[in-house]
Amino acid sequence: MRLIIAILLPFLVFFTIGRPIAGIICLILQITLIGWLPAAIWAVYALGQYNTDKKIREVLADRGR
Repeated sequence: MRLIIAILLPFLVFFTIGRPIAGIICLILQITLIGWLPAAIWAVYALGQYNTDKKIREVLADRGR
């Protein structure tokens, strides 16, 4: 679901992953028609990084048990 949001409304993804400042910057970038594509790419990349970081935290938490 977040991937669809990242493509359609890139700035919203940053708010859902806890990066509001990046969300505001992305919204400013997305306002321009030319900037929408880079904003969408940036949002998809940030979402991928967020998912990777979440998986790493889960593995480290399982090791600590």
